Amino acid sequence: MRHAGLALAFVSSWCFAFSGPMAKYLITAGLTPIEAVWTRMAGAGLLLVAALAVTRPRALRIPRSRLPFFGLYAVMAVAGVQLLYFVAITRLPVGIALLLVCMAPVMVVAWVRLVRKARLARAAYVGAVVAVVGLGVVVEVWQEVRLDVPGLLLGLLAGACSAGYFLMNDSFGDDVDPLGLIAWGMTGAAVVLTPFARPWNILWDAFMVSATPAAGGGRMLPVLVAYLWMVLVATVVAYILGVHAVRRLSAAVGATVASLEVIGGAIVAWALVGETLGAFQIVGGLIVLSGALLAQTATGSALAVSEPGTGP
Repeated sequence: MRHAGLALAFVSSWCFAFSGPMAKYLITAGLTPIEAVWTRMAGAGLLLVAALAVTRPRALRIPRSRLPFFGLYAVMAVAGVQLLYFVAITRLPVGIALLLVCMAPVMVVAWVRLVRKARLARAAYVGAVVAVVGLGVVVEVWQEVRLDVPGLLLGLLAGACSAGYFLMNDSFGDDVDPLGLIAWGMTGAAVVLTPFARPWNILWDAFMVSATPAAGGGRMLPVLVAYLWMVLVATVVAYILGVHAVRRLSAAVGATVASLEVIGGAIVAWALVGETLGAFQIVGGLIVLSGALLAQTATGSALAVSEPGTGP
C-alpha cells in the first residue's frame, strides 16, 4: 500500500506541474490571471460537485459547525494560493514562482513552533535556514536584484496560503470528506472570485484560438486544449490522486513527494513555454527544495500529534 501511495503522490505532483504552463496559454490569449483562476476553479469545482453528486453524494454534506472552516478553506487554501500564484507567473518564470510557493514547509515550521508551541527537531530549523539561503541564491542577493520584486512578494504570499492549505488539511476530522472539501473549496473559491474576475466580461472567443506564450521558443497549442488539460489533469486528477496518496502515506510524506512539482513545472515550462532558468536559479532551487523537504519531514511528527478538529 505504501508503494501505491508513493506512486499516486508522484503522479499527482506531475499533474500539478502543468497548471502554471497551461495557464500561460490562457493569459497569452487575452485572459487576465484572475480570469484564468476563475475558469479553472469554476470548471473543476462544478465537475467535481457533479461527479460526487452522482457517485458519492454523502461526500458533499457539510456539517453546520464546519461551515466557517469550509469558507476559510475556499478563500485561503484554494482561491488565495491559485490567484497569487497565477499573478506571480505573469512576472516570474514558472519555476521560480513554484519555488516560492514551496517555501510553505518553512512557514509551517514557524507556525507549528510559534503558534502551536510544539517542540520540533533541530532538522526543522536547519531546513528553514537552508531554504532561506537557497532563496537568496535564486534571487542572487549579492548582485543587483534581477527578479521582479512584486512578483517575489506575490510568490511568497502564495506560499503562505499554501502553508495554510497543509495546516487546514491536517486539522479536520472524520466528519469532513476530503473529496467533498476539495469540491466545495473549488466551487466556493469561484464564487468568492466572481466579483473580481467578472466572468461576464471574459473574452470567451480566446478559447477558440491557438496561442504561443510570449517567453519565446514555446509551442503553439489550442487554448481550449490547454484549458481542458489544466482543469482535468492539473486540477481534478491532481487533487484526487493527492488525497488518496495522503490516505495511504502521511501528510508529511505526501507533501514531500508533492514538492517534485517544482522540478516538473520547470521541465514542462521548458518543453512547452520555452522558459529556461539560469545556473544560479537551478542551484538555488535545489537548495530551497532540500531545505523545504528537510523542514517538512521534521515537522511531520509535530503535525501528526495535533488534535483533529482544531483550526490552523
